[in-house]
Amino acid sequence: MTVLFNLLDAHPRRIYGLIAMVVACLLAFGMYLQHVVGLEPCPMCIVQRYAFVLVALLAAFATTRSSPRAWLGFGILIFLASGFGAFVAARQSYLQWYPPEVFTCGRDLYGMIESFPLQRVIPMVFKGSGDCTAVDWTFLGGSIANWSFLCFCDVAITGALIAWRHSGLARGDSQSDLT
Repeated sequence: MTVLFNLLDAHPRRIYGLIAMVVACLLAFGMYLQHVVGLEPCPMCIVQRYAFVLVALLAAFATTRSSPRAWLGFGILIFLASGFGAFVAARQSYLQWYPPEVFTCGRDLYGMIESFPLQRVIPMVFKGSGDCTAVDWTFLGGSIANWSFLCFCDVAITGALIAWRHSGLARGDSQSDLT
């Protein structure tokens, strides 16, 4: 555990760079599944994609900073964005495990945004539709939503650890190095 903490303390920019690279690879694999394999993303998949894009951008920006205050801020933002993505992936996993009695295969996310005000679109996305419950692809028994949830959790934990290690609380400093 000490080795992990030493790595987080000594090389946070490399860790953020690794996060950005891994998330970019996950997004590229999602594009491969969509455009080569022919899987159509459901509204919840698209929301997860946006969360991954936000995490990748935040991590990429964090690699350009060299102050502990910035690493703390980006760690918190990455934790929040990943937490939101994990929530959406967990909800989709739940819908896949316990599909609703009545399927409503409605519009895609863009069709919903064009047709309805945003305050109606957000609840419709999280209700899921018939295509959100479909498991079109699996790897080692897990669906795309299951793997997405695990990846979001890993990134959220990493972001939280970096933020914690650079907040000064990890070392018990009463006056952290943020000043």
